[in-house]
Amino acid sequence: MSESPARSGLEVAVLGGGCFWCVEAVLKDLRGVVSVLPGYAGGHVDNPSYQQVCNKDTGHIEVAQVQFDPAELSYADLLRVFFATHDPTTPGRQGNDVGPQYESAIFWQNDTQRAQAQAVIEEIDAARIYDAPVVTQLLAPARFWPAEDYHRDYFALHPEQGYCQFVIAPKVAKFRKQFQDRLKH
Repeated sequence: MSESPARSGLEVAVLGGGCFWCVEAVLKDLRGVVSVLPGYAGGHVDNPSYQQVCNKDTGHIEVAQVQFDPAELSYADLLRVFFATHDPTTPGRQGNDVGPQYESAIFWQNDTQRAQAQAVIEEIDAARIYDAPVVTQLLAPARFWPAEDYHRDYFALHPEQGYCQFVIAPKVAKFRKQFQDRLKH
């Protein structure tokens, strides 16, 4: 369930990989991605604010709602990029961002997505890409609540901000180098 359903022929993925500024900054440059919207999902508070989510008692996870064209980018390939651009092995933490709102999570939207997500996790664990097993939560569809407007395109609009320079910029640079052949032109 999403606030803005996909246009005809597009699919929706809802992914939590730590701070939604990072997830958005990486995935919006991926060929086949039509839009990325930061927000919250999985909690028990309707229309939560960023401050409420940061207080760690809403049950929400910072997520990105990704609309993508499956003719250009498969869901499995989207997940492979997602897993390569955050730490899916540490519960409730991405670097210095600690708390339940930073869980690595996939809110699958249908049974096919759930099966593909499980298969990609098994593939990553079997390849021993990480020193520890993937702990990304596979969660049932949940209401997506868009984040406040000032969170949208945060990295692009505030590249001078400390968090952007020291956390997001290196992550985006690594992504662009690793997935150069999959970037939008």
